[in-house]
Amino acid sequence: MPLPLDLPDGAQLRAARPGDESAILARIHDLARYENEPDAVVNTKDALTEALFGAEPRVYAHVVERAGDIVGIAIWFLTYSTWTGRHGIWLEDLFVADSERGAGLGRALIRSLAALCVDRGYTRLEWTVLDWNESAIAFYRSLGAAPMDEWTTQRLAGQALRRLGEG
Repeated sequence: MPLPLDLPDGAQLRAARPGDESAILARIHDLARYENEPDAVVNTKDALTEALFGAEPRVYAHVVERAGDIVGIAIWFLTYSTWTGRHGIWLEDLFVADSERGAGLGRALIRSLAALCVDRGYTRLEWTVLDWNESAIAFYRSLGAAPMDEWTTQRLAGQALRRLGEG
């Protein structure tokens, strides 16, 4: 699926470009509020600029823009499977503004990543979803996504990460 892609009602799905950082960061804050973590985002416009468009970008984003406003985001990065010997995509954040939900924009964003996987020979498109987010879970199931119930995400962060990393 080549980008940009025209969607219904004048929306356009495209790769993020310099100048989008403030709007992307606003959607990240919207997602944090939706996930009941309104104060958890410490990311900044400058950090996002470096991650997405710096000398060695390692994070990527697709956006949906309507009438000059970014109303949807998919932020992702590459993974690697030692078992398949192939890359995959990890979808870190998917968010569509409340006013835009139900119009197929989330589906279009995930479809753009699935198409990228197919085009590049990547073997996986993966992400996590909060257990309580039943509407998102139902949406993902409608796309054909399957839960990885035998896996539990582990995370080292904050003091535990510093303690282990420092010695």
